[in-house]
Amino acid sequence: MHLVEREEQLGGNFRNVHVTANGRDAQEFLSAMIDQVTGEANIQVHLSSEVGEAEGFVGNFKSTIRGAGEDDEVAVEHGAVILATGAEELETDEFLRGQDPRVLTLRELEEALGVDGSASADMLDQARSVVLIQCVGSRCDERPYCSRICCNKSIKNALKLKQRNPETNVYVLYRDVRAYGLHELAYREAREQGVLFVRYDEDAKPQVTCDDGGLNVHVFDPVLRRKITIPADLIGLAVGVVASVANKAMSQMWKVPLNSEGFFLEAHVKLRPVDFATDGVFVCGLAHYPKDVSESVAQARAAAGRAMTVLSKDSIEAEGKVSQVRNDRCAACGACVAVCPFGAIEIDDAEGVAKVNETLCKGCGACSATCRSGAIDLRGFRDEQLVAAIEAVMV
Repeated sequence: MHLVEREEQLGGNFRNVHVTANGRDAQEFLSAMIDQVTGEANIQVHLSSEVGEAEGFVGNFKSTIRGAGEDDEVAVEHGAVILATGAEELETDEFLRGQDPRVLTLRELEEALGVDGSASADMLDQARSVVLIQCVGSRCDERPYCSRICCNKSIKNALKLKQRNPETNVYVLYRDVRAYGLHELAYREAREQGVLFVRYDEDAKPQVTCDDGGLNVHVFDPVLRRKITIPADLIGLAVGVVASVANKAMSQMWKVPLNSEGFFLEAHVKLRPVDFATDGVFVCGLAHYPKDVSESVAQARAAAGRAMTVLSKDSIEAEGKVSQVRNDRCAACGACVAVCPFGAIEIDDAEGVAKVNETLCKGCGACSATCRSGAIDLRGFRDEQLVAAIEAVMV
């Protein structure tokens, strides 16, 4: 097994999580997992690396892994692929982000809560009023989707703030609280601990100002039916989760689709949630869509299990409904190559005809419909067979 990590160390976004929703030490769990992976002889870890080239099909992939050095390159053969490219935190300049050091993202706030001695941690110790603003960069025209984990993360951090100093006033400005599943219990606990939740509408977003050196958050309170001003020593922004910039290149390399937001699109949301239409390629984690730690771990196990269904077989049975080329009619124009969504056709320059890789072909028929000379048929659906079936019905 080859584990390709583009960063200098393993862990990804989980390195920024210090406590899970159930109170478990995230870094302790991560360290144990890294030790287990690096200590396994059957796992080769490639740090500061990326997959530069890839070809082949299920059970017979060939990839080139490129490291940081110019000559640091290794070719590997493998039977399956799991895409776990993660996701990224949205960069924003809303609410004085980047202009005032007291305006943090939730990830930076959690880092301050988990690591003592930092400048942000010192600000937390002095803060008596903390405001958390939800849906920053999510559920808008540019990114209409919900990033899912923001509400749960804000509730978790609000509880941590209350544990750190019960006298701290914590406000959560939200559009809708989406604490799904058992996270609803944490929301109830936060209310009981004195965390105040104030709802706002999209067309009446909170405004953050710096007046005489102090931060103030202005928002309309629908309960009081008037605009209120909340003095804030610290502001946490629940910014949206955006797809990794590496997804586009990976999508083209492995011939798998992306949705409109740039996340990988599975073959079927219910029946094949970690599969792609391209056999032997699977997805898990934030590369698929925003999800919390427990969901990412569960999906990673599912992807590993699906990959093992490929690796455990001595042979793989291909589909019977595949395209076939009539060499005497083929002009090697390449039209079929251009339209094939699975990359199953290539031009054989030596013979001057198109060749179909039956392992990759899914029998969609796009090539057959495109071929001007009628050189490609779908096995079982040749023109002669269709005509004969129509004539039999008419007679």
